[in-house]
Amino acid sequence: MEKTVKNQVWNFNDRIDAKVCAEGVERKILAYTDELMCVENHFKKGAVGALHHHPHTQITYVVSGSFEFEIDGVRRVIKPGDALLKRNDIEHGCVCLEDGILLDIFTPMRQEFV
Repeated sequence: MEKTVKNQVWNFNDRIDAKVCAEGVERKILAYTDELMCVENHFKKGAVGALHHHPHTQITYVVSGSFEFEIDGVRRVIKPGDALLKRNDIEHGCVCLEDGILLDIFTPMRQEFV
């Protein structure tokens, strides 16, 4: 398996190491530059993305599964095809209702992930 390298052009998902980042949650960094990062998150039913905030703007796209998200105190259930915008420093988190995958895009990149 491989670790994704900054500015790497070709990044093959089946060769990228997943990192356990919480119980029932694994993360794969798919590609990144200093300005942008694409991350795939695999959640098991019941797994929690704890409430948090960061100085990055984030877009989340639901690839599969369903999730209850909280963003800035508002809760919604989201499903495949839905997308969320989380501005920098806005508190957000989720609970996985059905095994699924979230695709996150960050700007700038999340240095603490690499």
